[in-house]
Amino acid sequence: MSRFRSQNQKKFQFKSAGELTSDVSKYKIDTFYEKLIGIKTPMELGSGRDGMFRMNRSLKDQVKDNFKNMLMTNHGERLGNHNFGANLEELAFELASEDMEQEVLSRINQAISRHMPYIVLNNFNAFTETFDNEHTAKVGIRVAYSIPRLNVSNEIIEVIIRAVG
Repeated sequence: MSRFRSQNQKKFQFKSAGELTSDVSKYKIDTFYEKLIGIKTPMELGSGRDGMFRMNRSLKDQVKDNFKNMLMTNHGERLGNHNFGANLEELAFELASEDMEQEVLSRINQAISRHMPYIVLNNFNAFTETFDNEHTAKVGIRVAYSIPRLNVSNEIIEVIIRAVG
């Protein structure tokens, strides 16, 4: 008995296997092709190329979106990453004092250095708005930042924490 089996061999003709690269240049290539970077938040239904959800189309917008989400997230809210976020909600009632502004700035700096070290903080201020009923306050922070690697400077992000007293 022979140890080797005879193999069936097929021959292929490459005449119909595709187009030569020299022939591809006759097609117009769309140079205005936008990349879809990530899902835009708050989530909205998408249309066209977006797919199911609206998408960010630039790194600048995606970083801004991610930064805002990090500022609004408190420790323990991100599944699988307990320490993610700036953990600012517990300071909402005390933001009016000078000492608390330092604590907020410290927490933001810690979150940036841990999760988004490519962001540079330029300016920070906290604000409080009271409404007619005097029991509801709108407490927030405004952060100016830059992203040197993307040549982005002086972007401003505002995060609102609504506190009912």
